[in-house]
Amino acid sequence: MDLFLYLLKQEKLPDPETEYKFCPDRRWRFDYAFIKQKIAIEKEGGVWISGRHNRGKGFLNDMEKYNTAALLGWRVLRYPPDLILTQAIDDLKKLLKK
Repeated sequence: MDLFLYLLKQEKLPDPETEYKFCPDRRWRFDYAFIKQKIAIEKEGGVWISGRHNRGKGFLNDMEKYNTAALLGWRVLRYPPDLILTQAIDDLKKLLKK
């Protein structure tokens, strides 16, 4: 079971869609999407190992993805794996209370 989804249930937060395709023209997906609120959570890997997201092409592709998401009205929150279970939950609680 996905621990992030489990913790959301424990906190009585809404269930997100996983691997949600947010842009009809591209194959981009959000790791977790709260569609009604247009909030996306992205779990960013390779932070300390120069993974795909930290190298030139991957970094530029991510910028295009996140800028397109913003233009479509999405709020995208990005977290490294070690903060997805703590900071992401706290931030979601604040956003969803508004």
